[in-house]
Amino acid sequence: MFGYRLIHDELVHELGLLASETRVGRLCSENRILSVIHRRRGTGKKAGPPVHDDHVRQNFTASAPDLLWLTDITEHHTGEGKLYLCAVKDVYSNGIVGYSIDSRMKASLALDALKAAISQRAPQGTLIHSDRGSQFRSKKNTRLISSAGLRGSMGRVGACADNAAMDSSFSLLQKNVLNQKRWESREELRLAIVVWIEKTYHHRRRRQRRLGKLRPIEFETINKTTQTVPEILNQTVI
Repeated sequence: MFGYRLIHDELVHELGLLASETRVGRLCSENRILSVIHRRRGTGKKAGPPVHDDHVRQNFTASAPDLLWLTDITEHHTGEGKLYLCAVKDVYSNGIVGYSIDSRMKASLALDALKAAISQRAPQGTLIHSDRGSQFRSKKNTRLISSAGLRGSMGRVGACADNAAMDSSFSLLQKNVLNQKRWESREELRLAIVVWIEKTYHHRRRRQRRLGKLRPIEFETINKTTQTVPEILNQTVI
């Protein structure tokens, strides 16, 4: 269930209704419409020696798309066993730019997520930051980072801020999809995750206050248009 702040944003921006956050919060409370609270489960990833230096140093900000990506793995139980999701997030817009889902937490899980992000965004010199899990330290993953012209970065073991930066996206998935029911099969859960990422929630419907109450796609589109205007003017002058 969505919190009252998100409900207020949707009422104002989608339906054009005038209402204060306080009133929406009061009505939600009176009708027992409450935000779901979740506690993220650990994945049991084993940290090892870093294969990249920490170039981020907990400064999780970016002034343009594809300057800084974060990647991590989360898991959830089904009637058939665990299902793992590795996602790559662009810090600039908080959008998920690549992901991979599998029944096993192998190195290929992180590799496929990064391949998807590279294919979708065609980045140049992007900094990709992860923890020290073995999936991100694999030789294939480090070779892909190098061959794609990216730069690797790894945080310190137990760095809470590193986890929180990526957990914000996973917590939304956990609250609004994973914890909503018992999932009988991996395929059922896989489809629900894909729909959430691609259509229902994060990319298409979720408004984020850090982005001026815009969705990630809207934020990137508006700012991309704004950034290209000076370039067009410069070309005209020349």
